[in-house]
Amino acid sequence: MSENYHILITGANRGLGLEFAKQYAQDGWQVIACCRAPQHATALQALAKSHSNIQVFALDVADFAQIDALAQQLKNSKIDVLINNAGIYPDSSTDLVNTDDWLDAFTVNSISPYKIANAFKPHIAKSNLKKIATLTSKMGSIDDNSSGGSYIYRSSKAAANMVMKSLSIDLQPLGISVVTLHPGWVQTDMGGDNALINAKTSVTGMRRVIDHLNLATTGRFIAYDGQPIPW
Repeated sequence: MSENYHILITGANRGLGLEFAKQYAQDGWQVIACCRAPQHATALQALAKSHSNIQVFALDVADFAQIDALAQQLKNSKIDVLINNAGIYPDSSTDLVNTDDWLDAFTVNSISPYKIANAFKPHIAKSNLKKIATLTSKMGSIDDNSSGGSYIYRSSKAAANMVMKSLSIDLQPLGISVVTLHPGWVQTDMGGDNALINAKTSVTGMRRVIDHLNLATTGRFIAYDGQPIPW
């Protein structure tokens, strides 16, 4: 049955996105793996060569015209699960936060997941599973913020959380369920070598959350281990 399911993943060239592509492909899903520069995505291209059920597409999530173009290119495709994985973490460790970096973070981390969800809404609505999962972070939780700092990343992820909460309400009439995921502190380029878990552990857990996602559980903020995160 899994070979009839289709998944679209952004930022699939490395880290969690690459691990999502690997795991779903191994389980027989048709994987639409998107990244900004496929010609430089060595690991993803190698994975695609070993799995005929992976298609690689160029997608810069900050280029909204490119998002629309890809949605049009795939207009005849059903997408059972959309994973908004692509994200950036600009440095905001000093008091002098770069406002251009801040705007870039909001474009990629907050606005783009909304744009992608809407562009591919028809593809998701006609699928069997009808699910959207957006990777965010516990650092976007206002309740959890006890250390301050990281103004850019925290605010962009808090905005993404609100966007997904609203989408979870607005997309219910179409039967589409939405979850906002905290992947944990993961050993990736973004998370660093000192992180607590590896990508396989994080993705395996997030897939379990996605598997259990439905209209009764839509609109929640959940960690990779299934625990709810306070907003």
